[in-house]
Amino acid sequence: MIISIDGINAHHFQGLLEQTYALRARVFCDRLGWEVDVTNGLETDHFDTLNPTTLVSVDDSGTVVGSMRILQTTGPNMLADVFYAILQGEPAPRSPQIWEATRLCVDTDLLSATGSPRAKNSISYVTSEIMIAACEYAMDAGVTDAVAVIDPLMNRVLKRSGNAPYDYLGAPTAMGKVTAMAGLLDCSEERVSRLRTRSNINGDVFLNEEDAIARFGDKTLSKTPKALAAIRSYMSEQLESANNPKELRAALRMLNELEKGTQLFLTTDAATHN
Repeated sequence: MIISIDGINAHHFQGLLEQTYALRARVFCDRLGWEVDVTNGLETDHFDTLNPTTLVSVDDSGTVVGSMRILQTTGPNMLADVFYAILQGEPAPRSPQIWEATRLCVDTDLLSATGSPRAKNSISYVTSEIMIAACEYAMDAGVTDAVAVIDPLMNRVLKRSGNAPYDYLGAPTAMGKVTAMAGLLDCSEERVSRLRTRSNINGDVFLNEEDAIARFGDKTLSKTPKALAAIRSYMSEQLESANNPKELRAALRMLNELEKGTQLFLTTDAATHN
């Protein structure tokens, strides 16, 4: 099942994010040998401070088995700011309808013992589940395309899963120990259909936020009165600084989501103590 974590609800899921960063460290640093920053066993970079969306795949016990990070191309992103050599001097994509998919990883050590590739705790299933979620999440937001910096191995994985890029930007470029390339993928019903057919995944892959908070949300972290007051103060500042109706609606949505989450926490906490 997939939980989408963003700047609005991240305070509920710090535990899942910590698991995600630990998985990224094991995959990108320990297994692949990428030159990434790892501190206390967690792999993070400055893009994680920009309130990206992280799609997290969890099993029934709440263990993170895979994840992907989504960044807007209208702001800082890895292709434009880190892997720009791939573009061979061409400008990076910049559009609200194009997102960047990064840091796709799966816990192969945990999942490799599964026999059937279509089993829910298999590598193939979790990879396809994340890809379906990313495509559907993007379409819901009006996004038409995604760009992803990948290596040749991931390019082969995408092709095998029915999720091959329809085009590439620039040229494959040596980056340290790996070769990096930039693929373009359309976010479309056709792509989702291919992914679902090959993986035999039917139904909604997302766990709705209310259930996600109740089952896997942090029970005490970031939900103290002091933390909630700080978040409310920040959101009030966003309301006051809104310069147009779009910014005002966004700030109101953030405040509404906070109130919903606070009420759910108080209800759950009260039930626990009754």
